[in-house]
Amino acid sequence: MTEDPREVFARIRREWFGRPGPLTGDLLAEDVVMEMPFAPEGRPVRIEGREAWLRFANPERAAIPVRIDGQRVLAVHDTRDPATIVVEYELTGTSVRTGRQGTAAFIAVLSVRDGRVTRWREYQDPLAMARIVS
Repeated sequence: MTEDPREVFARIRREWFGRPGPLTGDLLAEDVVMEMPFAPEGRPVRIEGREAWLRFANPERAAIPVRIDGQRVLAVHDTRDPATIVVEYELTGTSVRTGRQGTAAFIAVLSVRDGRVTRWREYQDPLAMARIVS
């Protein structure tokens, strides 16, 4: 049985947010498109392809001096397309440098095909993340 977008997001929560270490790409389609429309200056707003995403995301993930302590889904919205959902969620983390804890809000538009993410558009507040890290 093919996983629907809600089931895929539940796996993302466990595998991406719930544990440290590199991402494997198991949850991503080979032709995935990752979009970050509000990325800070100098960072990509769009990355095409699983391998390109992993080349970007894994070094970034390793360099972020934050331990994810919690995650909370605020809402999951269905769309007219049964393969796409909109998720509102929060991640709470602690800076490993300063011990400062904070929470950042995110919205993701997630599309799935055959149990893998084909498109992920994430909206986040980069300043909230910067406050946790600094």
